[in-house]
Amino acid sequence: MATVKQTIIHCDMDAFYASVAELDDPSLRGKPVVVGAGIRGVVLSANYPARKFGIRAAMPVGRAKRMAPNAIFVTPDHHRYAEISAKVMEIFESFTPYVEPLSLDEAFMDVTGAQKLLGSPREIGQAIRKRVHDECGITCSVGIASNKFIAKLASGHCKPNGLLEIPDDRVISFLHPLPVRDLWGVGPKTAEQLERLGLHQISDIANTPLETLKRALGDATGEHLYELSWGRDFRTVVVDDPEQSIGANETFSYDMDEPEAILREYLKLTERASTRLRNRNLFAKTISITVRFADFKTITRSKTLPLPISSTHEIYQVVKDLYEALKLDRARLRLVGVSLSNLRDDAPEQLMLGQREKGWREAESAVDKAAARFGERSVRPARLYKPKKSE
Repeated sequence: MATVKQTIIHCDMDAFYASVAELDDPSLRGKPVVVGAGIRGVVLSANYPARKFGIRAAMPVGRAKRMAPNAIFVTPDHHRYAEISAKVMEIFESFTPYVEPLSLDEAFMDVTGAQKLLGSPREIGQAIRKRVHDECGITCSVGIASNKFIAKLASGHCKPNGLLEIPDDRVISFLHPLPVRDLWGVGPKTAEQLERLGLHQISDIANTPLETLKRALGDATGEHLYELSWGRDFRTVVVDDPEQSIGANETFSYDMDEPEAILREYLKLTERASTRLRNRNLFAKTISITVRFADFKTITRSKTLPLPISSTHEIYQVVKDLYEALKLDRARLRLVGVSLSNLRDDAPEQLMLGQREKGWREAESAVDKAAARFGERSVRPARLYKPKKSE
């Protein structure tokens, strides 16, 4: 029996934060728009007219203002971004159940099994782009290939508002002329190391003996880059399986190194995951965190509890302890995540010494009901509340 070839779509919103600002204020369209506020803040996003001045994400706002003093600087609205993102993800899930969000504005989709019903990969990609535009008022770029790595590269090469399909017989001709920095996992330091070795294009890596790469870069990195240089990526689209685990992660728009800010992100992720846990009447015994560094190195830590829990407060305490035990000393992070596993559909009434599980559970049940009735931000942990500045 012949194996069905996998078809992966990578969909990436175009200048997402800036596009949402233009959606809410159409007078901004066609003008250079930068999302970021405060002289000491950083740029979250810049639309394409602003990028012509050299403005990029993660750049200090003060520098961006010097580069384009006439640009319009907009204060970020994270609640609004989450709202639009949720609508976009719903559209993706209407095409296939196999959706893996990477951040608020991008996701992988496995559409291998959707083609009989919905048409060719290109037709599916065009339909996704049309619905995102018609229903959300923003544009996206779509890359199509037989694996994640090539699909993501393709979407980046057809921006803005484009579609690029890379068939298997065109992968090498598309991939090999590109710079080594385009390889997944190659940050500035690795790129410098590769270029010192005389490896400037992806074809240079592909034509270097694997053992040479391993000696120069280490076994794992050498093999990883060699496989990618030939367009080989065996990762599958990972879908959150509620029967196995419930998770949430966040890829930052810029690398973070401030522990207090990182813990706020962990609290938001814990709130999101634990609310889903309670909505399904489940309890978790194992709490895990993920940390991905600026160089893409990723580590996980977990703790299995004597009794299953579902309270945001109690889960966050475990998450916080796991993070602080890492003692990262202001290491630069690009992603953090929380995962709840070892799930149970009931919890024993016995309490751990000193805990008030029932009290927290009842309080958070009331919070969940208020959020369902009045909106998810109607009741939130005080640590996540930021009062709006008076105009």
